[in-house]
Amino acid sequence: MDTEFLRELDRFTLLVKKRVSTAYTGARRSVKVGRGISPVGYREYRKGDDFKFVDWKVYGRREKLYVREHEEERSLVVHLLLDTSASMGYGDKFKFATMLAAGFSYMAIQENEKFSLSTFGEMLEPGETKGGRRNLFHAIEDLDRTAPKGGTDIKRVSEQFTLMARSTSLVVLISDFLDEIEDLVASIYKLSAHDLILIQVLDPSEAKLDFEGDARFIDLETNEAVITSVSPRLKDEYLGKLEEHNNRIAEACNRVGADLFSFTTDKPIFDAFSELNSRAQVWR
Repeated sequence: MDTEFLRELDRFTLLVKKRVSTAYTGARRSVKVGRGISPVGYREYRKGDDFKFVDWKVYGRREKLYVREHEEERSLVVHLLLDTSASMGYGDKFKFATMLAAGFSYMAIQENEKFSLSTFGEMLEPGETKGGRRNLFHAIEDLDRTAPKGGTDIKRVSEQFTLMARSTSLVVLISDFLDEIEDLVASIYKLSAHDLILIQVLDPSEAKLDFEGDARFIDLETNEAVITSVSPRLKDEYLGKLEEHNNRIAEACNRVGADLFSFTTDKPIFDAFSELNSRAQVWR
């Protein structure tokens, strides 16, 4: 990732902008009366009020002192939850996933929002909530030093995040989602209190099982090995189970109003952002 990559992302600011607008409406917006920017009404002057908030035009009409009240809006935090378990080390999955995470973080700061880039495997490693390009570059440097390892416990991770998150946020969960389906579904429901986007990243060989003949498969998270012969029948069975697995994820997302995307790593990264951005057009 370099500055050219970030400059290209300027074409996709709508992606975060529309989600921020959505999250700020209705129950998802946290507003209190204070000294913000947008005036929401007037009340009579009380002893101790700041005179700079007195509306003198209203005084001219009513000959009474009134002060302007404002909305004080709390910033939305864009939380990136990035899977760093060992299975993400297969092929270019982790590289693709980190570019997605960095891209969302960049688009957040372009909209003057804060971001938090957290990683997870069996436990959540929460990132700091921050904004600004300098902090983004530090977060990218941290990702460059990160190597996928260990197992995955997405159910525990979602519970940890729920306890950590202080307010409703935009949550982007990036993973291969090759976990127990019941745990995945439970996690989707747990995170559904937030504006939720799920992005699945797979290697093309995982999505198509483009192997033939005898093969030795190793589980990167458990190191267990299986030797088998990849026949057309086995391939059909595998693809059927993968489709069933992903359909269960999609059903849970539909029920809670979350958005689900699935990419293979042979897809050009900016084509992936274009697809994400085209959905943002619909969100309007």
